[in-house]
Amino acid sequence: MSDLLRRLVDESLAEVERRRAGMPEPELERLAAALPPPRDLATALRPAGLPPARSGRLAVIAEMKARTPIMGELSREYVPAHLASRYARAGAAALSVLCQETSFGGRPEHLAEARAATGLPVLRKDFVVTEHQVLEGRVYGADAVLLIVAALEAGRLRELLALTRRLGMEALVEVHDERETALALEVGARLVGINHRDLTSFEVDLGLTERLRPLVPAEVVLVAESGIRDAADARRVREAGADAILVGEALMRATDPEAKLEELAAA
Repeated sequence: MSDLLRRLVDESLAEVERRRAGMPEPELERLAAALPPPRDLATALRPAGLPPARSGRLAVIAEMKARTPIMGELSREYVPAHLASRYARAGAAALSVLCQETSFGGRPEHLAEARAATGLPVLRKDFVVTEHQVLEGRVYGADAVLLIVAALEAGRLRELLALTRRLGMEALVEVHDERETALALEVGARLVGINHRDLTSFEVDLGLTERLRPLVPAEVVLVAESGIRDAADARRVREAGADAILVGEALMRATDPEAKLEELAAA
């Protein structure tokens, strides 16, 4: 685990400990059991099982976050419900909501705000390493969670993936190299996200999707993440075989997020 990833995980664990006293896991389990079924992220990203080459549109997971530890502040007026509505109007397939507060300015409550504003599936984007985060995400309205292979030992990855499935949720399992891709598939990931950003050097390599896509079976939904700035980048990963892209900074910094999202989806 890189120094940055370790710091972000430690920050998330500290946040979990602060919230756990007010909402322990048995209470989260009780609340989760009373909720309607989650929305289907995989179907939203690949409608009728069609890859983008046949569906005519690249699915976009539109991300919302107030800031990042690398880019700094992205929005001075960060209103998740407002962003969710704008993304939905522009044709987003799903939403990604940053819930890590210390470095990203997010909160689990933002999941509920985004979910109430649209009918789109919502992904909890966080450094998830505990059952509490998965359960909490479900209670606040997440339909899926991000599980980062680099942040989890194999046994822990299996346990958290099993919990998401028990709750009716899905996991986007994030990888950055061949070893991590093999592990994601070994534990049964149905959605794999290729993170183009190296969390050690911070460099972005869109060629990762081209390199790793042949390792991922056709039935597994593949999401290209990070560093996708324009239609040319979106087209590149689409031609490499990505079913969907996850885009945050390009949308958050755009003067017209709807137009930017439409540009990426049509690439």
